[in-house]
Amino acid sequence: MDGVDENSPLFAIAVAAELAGMHPQTLRQYDRLGLVRPTRTAGKSRRYSMRDVVQLREIARLSSEGVSLEGIARILQLENQVAQLGARVRELEGALADELLNRPGRRVFAAGVEGEVISLKHGTRTQRRTELVVWTPRPDVEL
Repeated sequence: MDGVDENSPLFAIAVAAELAGMHPQTLRQYDRLGLVRPTRTAGKSRRYSMRDVVQLREIARLSSEGVSLEGIARILQLENQVAQLGARVRELEGALADELLNRPGRRVFAAGVEGEVISLKHGTRTQRRTELVVWTPRPDVEL
């Protein structure tokens, strides 16, 4: 299925149930409980995506391991949140990479007197320091 988005609503309930190894009534129940939210057609029939089918298989696996439906709902919620955050991180990494490629040398930094990082505007230089510091060892400290 090259070029098909995993979120595309492709499957009628009977096909999705067969792919997930479940009875169609189970899919209706999971929809009522909010575990899987298929897309609806104009005629209100359910259409499941490949992502929905994978989620149904995950529900079946967790249920067979003894996890309650409330527990499954929470697990799915957290997994979806992690997926959304991962997508956002990838989006931000891409934006940062684009910014760095499109603006090479735009960020200039220098070290301050205390070792802190000082951001400089493009084309500016730090003021050259000319003080002389003389170090004299303390007689009470051995080197």
